[in-house]
Amino acid sequence: MVIVIKNSKRLILIIGILFTFVSCDSNSVFDEYRSLTNNSWPQEESLNFKFQINDTISRNNIYINIRNNKNYQYSNLYLITHAIFPNGKKIVDTLQYKMTDKNGKFLGIGISEIKHSKLILKENIIFPTSGQHSFSIWQAMRRNGEVNGINKLHGITDVGLRIEKVN
Repeated sequence: MVIVIKNSKRLILIIGILFTFVSCDSNSVFDEYRSLTNNSWPQEESLNFKFQINDTISRNNIYINIRNNKNYQYSNLYLITHAIFPNGKKIVDTLQYKMTDKNGKFLGIGISEIKHSKLILKENIIFPTSGQHSFSIWQAMRRNGEVNGINKLHGITDVGLRIEKVN
């Protein structure tokens, strides 16, 4: 009897989580990931995204999604982003995100060794022009003593860009 109750609670929890993800997706404008070879991100390698924007009235949130595994060695993550609008205007940002709490536990969600972090880039923005937009992300982590100037960030499995309409 106890086993049935535990399994029922687990099933309800799983259904609730799935419902949350499905309901959140109704606001998705763009959501795409790039997988990294060998879970390693060379500093010179940009991850590029292209997306079409037609709505220049609605407010949006832009997120950078990071999936990391236990091989990620740092408590933070530095990124450089380039956004290029259809009219050629370019915005460059340097960003820092916390990846662990003060005890070294990853802040992302996930029940396996892969943790997913949804990092806010811009909140409540309105895209000023319609058309195809380009977005590039570089990791900007520095490590002393890298061989031959090659700086690879280990433990990052995927990087994504997500744009959501704000209700």
